[in-house]
Amino acid sequence: MANDKYKETIQPTALRTIVQATLIAGCLDLGSALVYAIFDGHPPIAVPFIIASGVWPGARNAGLAGLFAGLALHFAIMSVMVSVYVLLLRRWPWTGRHPFAAGAVYGLALWCVMYLVVLPLRWPTVLQHMTAISLGEQWLSHIALVGIPIALLAARHQPPSIQRLSAAMEE
Repeated sequence: MANDKYKETIQPTALRTIVQATLIAGCLDLGSALVYAIFDGHPPIAVPFIIASGVWPGARNAGLAGLFAGLALHFAIMSVMVSVYVLLLRRWPWTGRHPFAAGAVYGLALWCVMYLVVLPLRWPTVLQHMTAISLGEQWLSHIALVGIPIALLAARHQPPSIQRLSAAMEE
């Protein structure tokens, strides 16, 4: 019983929050990419190879190395996205009080960074092939499956000092 009380008082570290949110949002995002690939008539196994080909053009012909490189790159990118949000939460406590709104804004900001900055660096014509449907799918994924889950997990695990500050701002 004393052990249970001890567990309740331990706050998860920022690293634990980052790992959990990376795995959850990363799996949700990757899952949506696999589903959208099927809808578009592409084999879902191609998704990790396409991700890897962003930094390794030969990944599509590299077998398991290309597959694992794509998965590793996907989760590495997601860990950066989560880490940035955890830092923002410490700087802007309101994000912990309003995780749905903050997560939606963050998800949309992530889409902007990926599709207006990162992807055009590798594939300059990426926006020319976008349709209203694909834009809606991407926004849905980035907002509902990446931004909001990251915000909810980060808010749930915010440090006590941020919780106190956040509560004081509510008064």
